[in-house]
Amino acid sequence: MRRIDRFCPDLPLFDVVRTRRIERAALATLPAHALMQRAGDAVARLALALAPHAQRIRVVAGPGNNGGDGLDAAMRLQHAGKAVEVVLLGEPQADDALDALARARDTGVTIHAEATAPLGAQDLAIDALLGIGASRAAEGALREAIAGLNALPCARLAIDLPSGLAADTGQPLGEAVRATHTLSLLTLKPGLFTAAGRDHAGTVWFDDIGIADPREAPAAWLGGAAVGDAPARRHAQHKGSFGDVAVVGGAGGMAGAALLAGRAALAAGAGRVFVEMLDAQAPAFDAARPELMLRPGWSRHADPATLAHTSVVCGCGGGDAVRAVLPALLAGSARLVLDADALNAVAADEALRRQLRARAGRGLASVLTPHPLEAARLLGVPSAQVQADRLAAAQRLADGFGCVVVLKGSGSVIAAPGRAPCINASGDASLASAGTGDVLAGWLGGHWAQRDEQDAAERAWRAARHAVWRHGAAAEAAARPVLRAADLIERMADRMTAPG
Repeated sequence: MRRIDRFCPDLPLFDVVRTRRIERAALATLPAHALMQRAGDAVARLALALAPHAQRIRVVAGPGNNGGDGLDAAMRLQHAGKAVEVVLLGEPQADDALDALARARDTGVTIHAEATAPLGAQDLAIDALLGIGASRAAEGALREAIAGLNALPCARLAIDLPSGLAADTGQPLGEAVRATHTLSLLTLKPGLFTAAGRDHAGTVWFDDIGIADPREAPAAWLGGAAVGDAPARRHAQHKGSFGDVAVVGGAGGMAGAALLAGRAALAAGAGRVFVEMLDAQAPAFDAARPELMLRPGWSRHADPATLAHTSVVCGCGGGDAVRAVLPALLAGSARLVLDADALNAVAADEALRRQLRARAGRGLASVLTPHPLEAARLLGVPSAQVQADRLAAAQRLADGFGCVVVLKGSGSVIAAPGRAPCINASGDASLASAGTGDVLAGWLGGHWAQRDEQDAAERAWRAARHAVWRHGAAAEAAARPVLRAADLIERMADRMTAPG
């Protein structure tokens, strides 16, 4: 069993269809009821670790196999000397759950249709209602049970998945349990880590219950920490060894966005960073970071050779003015990060969309960094549709434009053609402040300029994954409710190491 945090290695994620296949394959090779007994043992061990001083433990169990896992855990917790009560919402139908119920009754576990004693803050409630079995909004007694769990003053441990949360997408199907902890069994599910999943799952734990090699291709991956840094710097290198970055943005009233992106590119280690302000009245000097070279009209004067070796970050605070510079950048930049207003311009202009789609065929790499509304504009759908299935939306964008896509938000999704998407394991709500997206775009450009993978697509993929992970990890390490964008840059520049 392991706790899942931002430092986890890349881990496979399996949707409901794949998880069911893995489960069926495991059941075919194991003795009867063995898999449920392993699950119950794992739940009981974690429950005892999380709430060693609990006076009472309540298991709220449904009639399916998730309820069977809870019943088996209840029996083991009673063996451990805990006062356990099971609230059972309906008699089980499946053989494994029926066996668990019979064993729990034989052990003398208290089983009722309703709770009979209140729980205190030191106690524990276990959600064993639905797991991955939720397919629609809960109604009636089930909905009341979920609401009752959410109203408890104690910690809540969800088995496999908070009941009412969609395993594949992280979307609540109506009322859903807000767990303090979730123990994902057999496989890790994508919905635990993106959209509303992280708010509902709390701290996620994983136990493969002895099925360590499922032989099933994952639906996605979780991680980012394992992607290596740029190559170590050698003494004989100079600033020209670490690449040039050009930030193009900063229309009227939005100079700060371009400056934040430029500062982030410098902090990431780029050798030189140019900033082209699209506002003619913008200052020609950054007093806070005089290392930045502000170059009005940089994109108009850049020759093909310059565009070929410069990583360009376009769109940060670009406003409507960014539309005029995009054709040349799309045509010639070998490494192009499109953010914010550059994405809005592409979404509104079919000629720019065609140019973007054509880049991959010419060996030019692109990374798009939309938030959900920008992604919706690019896809021509409502933003709610993007959020309803973030993995699918990111993959559709990546396939449609032939590039790497970073769909920002809770559980940012990184997608690219021809590979399973990744959900970033780091980050928290402190990033919900102005300018943090500009920092991400700038850092991505600065880091990308230094990577040395020979394959252009692989270089873009690794640069995006590393930048997104470091962005989120810096926010978590800061441990603040709100993190200002300029402060985030300095946090990102700090070395990130796993605790212990």
